[in-house]
Amino acid sequence: MTAYENAVQRYFAAWNAPSPEDLAKAVAAAFTEDATYTDPLADVRGHDGLVALIGGAHQQFPGFEFTPTGTPDGHHGLVRFSWDLVSTADGSAPAAGSDVITLDDDGRIRSVSGFLDRVPGA
Repeated sequence: MTAYENAVQRYFAAWNAPSPEDLAKAVAAAFTEDATYTDPLADVRGHDGLVALIGGAHQQFPGFEFTPTGTPDGHHGLVRFSWDLVSTADGSAPAAGSDVITLDDDGRIRSVSGFLDRVPGA
């Protein structure tokens, strides 16, 4: 597994963490302490901001998980990848997006720039 794939795997482990305790641990493992996350609906910084953002997504979409689509592509500490938000009950995917992350020298995520390709009700 490449460093890029490893970073993306840790990213999805955070977004799919099954409990608040697991979420806090996964965010700490995947992201730098001052990491930023920006998409059309959010702009947060740091572990607490990330935990709150991801926890809010879990509350808004119970029974859903984020799944990667395709293979991550990266160069020079930049990684891009796409994802679907998939229902574990029926496989429907009401949301999809693409993200670009920057990595620090240890392979942890310093920033996320997210793009929403499909959103519910749009």
